[in-house]
Amino acid sequence: MGKYEELAKEIVRNVGGKENVISLTHCITRLRFKLKDESKAHDQVLKDMEGVVTVMKSGGQYQVVIGNHVPDVYADVLPLLGLEEGGSQQKEEGPKGNLFNRFIDIISGIFQPILGIMAACGMVKGFKRHVCGYGAVYRYLRGLYDPQRYRRWAFYLSAFVPGLYSGEKI
Repeated sequence: MGKYEELAKEIVRNVGGKENVISLTHCITRLRFKLKDESKAHDQVLKDMEGVVTVMKSGGQYQVVIGNHVPDVYADVLPLLGLEEGGSQQKEEGPKGNLFNRFIDIISGIFQPILGIMAACGMVKGFKRHVCGYGAVYRYLRGLYDPQRYRRWAFYLSAFVPGLYSGEKI
């Protein structure tokens, strides 16, 4: 156990205990629990706890906002729940949430892996268009990235990559 052992024990106790947790993941600042019964969690106790910023409920997840040290807390919570990295205690019974939330979850799961690539492409295109202008640098970059040459591959990949991740999500 690490230096956040006490915080981890308190969090597990106040989300309803080990038996109430289906799975646990984390992002940059939050522990994201999927709970069997959210009514067993003590929201106010968690919010008042030192080391916890706040508690949020969104998209079928019970989120405990901790801050930038969340990977350390996550590493201390996993053994308390008997989970391995990225694992879950049991398979979920069925779809949770209304139809709209499930749809948004599927769409975000499909496009999340390629958002970085899309942003980088937009930045390169913006740099090329606005900073380089139409001088010698523009002609050089135009030779490196000729839209006619790559348009067909970009079209094919724009359908293949989300299709690949939709297979994982669904």
